[in-house]
Amino acid sequence: MVDMQSTTFTRGALRVIALVFLVVLAPSCFMTRGTVNAPIERAEIEKLVPGKSTARDAVAVLGAPSEVVQLGLRTAYRYEFTTTKRGVLFLIVLGFYNEDTRSDRVWLFFDSSDVLTHVGTTLQAADTEYALPWYDIHDKR
Repeated sequence: MVDMQSTTFTRGALRVIALVFLVVLAPSCFMTRGTVNAPIERAEIEKLVPGKSTARDAVAVLGAPSEVVQLGLRTAYRYEFTTTKRGVLFLIVLGFYNEDTRSDRVWLFFDSSDVLTHVGTTLQAADTEYALPWYDIHDKR
């Protein structure tokens, strides 16, 4: 003979265990970080002098460029380092996600003789931040 009160208690206990699992164990958060290419150092860029440095010098100092663009008889080299930081929060059936991606970019422009004419830089990869999903990392008020 089966005791119905014992079976009901077992089902109730399973429901409580399932509820505890959903409330305590199901919510989670994690943070990840990713990079593309090697970091670009300002000191290395400053070794390159417009009017004196050549494309060969640039490759010796910074390595192979990410991109080479032909501009008629002139050339431009692009160097880029990108970093991404992500923060994610999962609450049972709802997830929040925040990602910050910033890059260091360097453009080197060479004349028809491969002599450096000018340099353009944006160095922001170090400013990448982890943040809660509802936080605007670009709002610095």
